[in-house]
Amino acid sequence: MAARKQLTRLKAPYLKRILLEPSRVADWEKYPWNLPIFQSREFEFEFATAMTIIVGENGTGKSTLLEAIGALAGYDEAGGGKAYRPVDHSSAVDKSGTALAAALRCHWLPKVTAGWFFRAESFYSVARYLDRAALDVGEAPPDFLSWSHGEGFIRFFEERCRRQGIYILDEPESALSPTRQIELLKLLQRMEQSGTAQVIMATHSPLLMACPGARLFRISRFGLDQTDFQDTDHFRMMRDFCSDPAAFLAEALYEDEP
Repeated sequence: MAARKQLTRLKAPYLKRILLEPSRVADWEKYPWNLPIFQSREFEFEFATAMTIIVGENGTGKSTLLEAIGALAGYDEAGGGKAYRPVDHSSAVDKSGTALAAALRCHWLPKVTAGWFFRAESFYSVARYLDRAALDVGEAPPDFLSWSHGEGFIRFFEERCRRQGIYILDEPESALSPTRQIELLKLLQRMEQSGTAQVIMATHSPLLMACPGARLFRISRFGLDQTDFQDTDHFRMMRDFCSDPAAFLAEALYEDEP
């Protein structure tokens, strides 16, 4: 197979900055504008390195922020590649990420939007879409679903994340054992070292948070701040559990009992 033409000689990151235009917000009381990251009615996020990792509890807006970045790069809110529509949109689909994107300005240098928007929750729909698309043009389908869930994820990442572009990953660890997470971590490091891939990832995995070369940000009730993976609640909880599992479980399971 012939190598794909390089889109630019400039190194990642390609998306440099996103910022909120307050005049584009109609109602600050509605989601996603009532999220902590917008409480000051100002928002600016700079991507200074090729790999950016976002952590935080569910409901803080991680996925919505990634959906918005995906929309700015031209991806469907359900995930996939450019011009992919792997999910049936005839039913109601959450459009909060698209709404957020409409209120953001983004700065690219240069604008490289090839790549992939990976969402764990839509992986099966995307995999089926890829199989059908290949068969429609007479090619062998990638058949990611014939493998175990975790193996399918890893094969997908290895095949789809080798090219120059921007890769948005929403909780890619969801089907991966710790061993498989290490495999993904190795792939992420190769992507970062290549200089041709920008990765923006949301995760709950302390292993992935520790990816060398990445900048880590935490969304909390106070907003969005840069942090170290050892300062996250995820890491501290796993550290406390590994240090003394019995004591950790005794406190965690019975702390609400009288």
